[in-house]
Amino acid sequence: MEWNALFFLNSALLGAALAMDAFSVSMANGLARSSMTGREEWLIAGTFSFFQFLMPLAGWLMVHTLMEVFDFLTGVIPWAALALLGFLGVRMIREGIAERKNPSRGSREEQRPLSRVVLLTQGLATSMDALSAGLATGEYGPAAAIVSSVIIALVTLGLCLFGVRLGRRAGEAFSGRTTVLGGCVLIVIGLEILIKSFL
Repeated sequence: MEWNALFFLNSALLGAALAMDAFSVSMANGLARSSMTGREEWLIAGTFSFFQFLMPLAGWLMVHTLMEVFDFLTGVIPWAALALLGFLGVRMIREGIAERKNPSRGSREEQRPLSRVVLLTQGLATSMDALSAGLATGEYGPAAAIVSSVIIALVTLGLCLFGVRLGRRAGEAFSGRTTVLGGCVLIVIGLEILIKSFL
């Protein structure tokens, strides 16, 4: 494997492709909580970026050590992602419906930061398909696999920051009543991950 412009370009393009689900969930988070702080924006983007760094490396390691486990996981991943995102989506929809019935509760939910457990679950669910990047980077040596994962993480960080801010702008435009929409987005992303696995 040569260290050339094509290597960096391929890693960046792979990062953009893998980050699309994380970008969409970041936007859903921005929709649901348009009053979040800049620190929260970076926390969301950083969490997705961390998982998108970790998963391709885990996939690379499995390709080189535990190919049977890797094969098993590639079949389970879409269903697990759908289950996690579906659960979070339904939860957000229920919160949104409760907000409409009790507007004062909605304003409290809007001000509350995103739970760390929810954020970690989102990060895990949206990065599961990045395990498959182990196939794309399987021919790389350890150093190249790490550098490629760093590039993927940086691309994810930029896209997720943009997604959160885009979602916040949309949330402000719709007066913050977008929790139900954000939940629907999570469910659709989970379904999209599952459908892609059959194509």
